[in-house]
Amino acid sequence: MAKTYALTGNQIVARAALDAGCRFYAGYPISPSSEIAAEMSKALPKVGGAFIQMEDEIASMAAIIGGSLTGKKSMTATSGPGFSLKQENLGFACMTEVPCVIVNVMRSGPSTGMPTFPAQGDLMQARWGTHGDHPIIVLIPAFHHEIYEETIRAFNLSEKYRQPVILLTDELMAQMSGRVEIPDVSELTIIDRAKPGSDKANYKPYSNDELVSPLAPFFTGYHFHVTGLTHDEYGFPTENTTTAEKMMSRLQHKIEDNLEDILKWVTYKTEDADILVVSVGSAGRSAQQAINEARETHGLKVGLFRPLTLWPFPEEALRQAAAGKKRILVAEMNEGQLCLEVERVLHRSVEKALRPNGLLITPQEILSKLLENELAKVS
Repeated sequence: MAKTYALTGNQIVARAALDAGCRFYAGYPISPSSEIAAEMSKALPKVGGAFIQMEDEIASMAAIIGGSLTGKKSMTATSGPGFSLKQENLGFACMTEVPCVIVNVMRSGPSTGMPTFPAQGDLMQARWGTHGDHPIIVLIPAFHHEIYEETIRAFNLSEKYRQPVILLTDELMAQMSGRVEIPDVSELTIIDRAKPGSDKANYKPYSNDELVSPLAPFFTGYHFHVTGLTHDEYGFPTENTTTAEKMMSRLQHKIEDNLEDILKWVTYKTEDADILVVSVGSAGRSAQQAINEARETHGLKVGLFRPLTLWPFPEEALRQAAAGKKRILVAEMNEGQLCLEVERVLHRSVEKALRPNGLLITPQEILSKLLENELAKVS
């Protein structure tokens, strides 16, 4: 039976992680994510888990990879500069197919920027921050109930596809309190990674015969190698180009072939809309309110398309939502990162409502842009 709580976004992330089965957390304090570490440090010992504060963000990412390889669901949380430091080991997790969850509570940047101000400057970094070709799953909630749901989903997708999953929030939603209904754990769908069979001698942790091989926990009698180098089906390094091609193809296809399961988005009042607003996260909250005001006060038929799965990007869903729309407006708290993706998918220019200065983009700003461009079109 669900119970209603008043919690901050950071508290919700911690609660959802525990409910999803997270039993290892490694991190380093950084605003505005530190409350997640604080909550996990108190809660994990009570459920048989472990918390460790590492010396930096690089070590934190390495630690959760190690924790996951022992069979424990593992998570870390950080913000802009720390997320940058995690990129090398995030790439290692992608190559070695280690399930783990990385929370990035976005703040204003670049560099150390403004640690206690919200932003959305890490959208492209979440996709392209590491070098080399690899798929990634990135989720971005907007409302407090979505923070809970998407944290659960981050762990489920990570376990199901042996994949690091990034959860993007921001300072505003992370530190703002809100009401949220949290179901009883018995009501949740929780996915655990597949375990291998009993044939330990022929265990292949990276078999190319299946998109996602079962992952044996360390210290359980299965012998295999883990390396960031291109590797064969047993995990041993190889420079055989045919083997490399098979491995890279499998990494891509385990995500591309399961888009129906991975992609998630929200549409709001799009059925009769002439104008489509595309937005994510906290900016999406403002966009929804702006749409209500545009319809109720000004008679504009505006709808919203809001991805919850940011990467892979829900391309076909956006095309369907944008079909027949006279105008497309993208609202985001940066210099226009989401705009570029929307233009790439739709093959058309978009209007922009941007705020890159560390403050929330307000419904009034988005509404003003809608009205401004509507008047310009009429004149």
